[in-house]
Amino acid sequence: QNCAAPSSRSRRAAKGHQGRRGAGSPPRGVRGGAAGFGFVSSRRRYRGEGILPASPRDVWHCIKPVAGGPRTQWDQNVKDFEVIEAISDTVSVCRTTTPSAFMRIISPREFVDVVVMKQYEDGTMLSAATHVEHPLCPPRPNLVRGFNYPCGCFCIPLPGEPERTQLLSFFQTDLGGYLPQTVVDSFFPASIAGFYSNLTKAVKALKA
Repeated sequence: QNCAAPSSRSRRAAKGHQGRRGAGSPPRGVRGGAAGFGFVSSRRRYRGEGILPASPRDVWHCIKPVAGGPRTQWDQNVKDFEVIEAISDTVSVCRTTTPSAFMRIISPREFVDVVVMKQYEDGTMLSAATHVEHPLCPPRPNLVRGFNYPCGCFCIPLPGEPERTQLLSFFQTDLGGYLPQTVVDSFFPASIAGFYSNLTKAVKALKA
């Protein structure tokens, strides 16, 4: 599969939500979350949105999909992250290993994705990914292979607020295996809320 960076039209659509409703407003259809965070879901597709108390550079440092990065330290859903093949400076094939979750009802998973990173002229930074098969990454017998459909994070500067960043995230994940739909439907909202909460703590720790 291919993973192409969203066009400027896609980014305008993503940023248009902020312009219509205000930088700190949660999106319509919010089903849960914490201060400065909200999410919506539609047919197993999830969108998270939050305003983080840090510069885009610091937020990007925490979420940038690179081997040895801080993601495994603060993201409770990422146990290991490795680059299988670096295609260029901005495109790579990566494998993410996740721990058991949801009171161990969900066993450890692995995801193999082609990942692209891009910075736009307005300072927005993007990490996008989608599932790919790779000969160096056959399924491991002790892990369930999950699948990420096109997903990503937009790290968007807020004009006039250099120490605040809007983070838009889009998730389309098939956990694989045999899980009751009620478990899946409960897991993702809690997982996304935890992602924003733990990321907020991580960017604050950079300033400490």
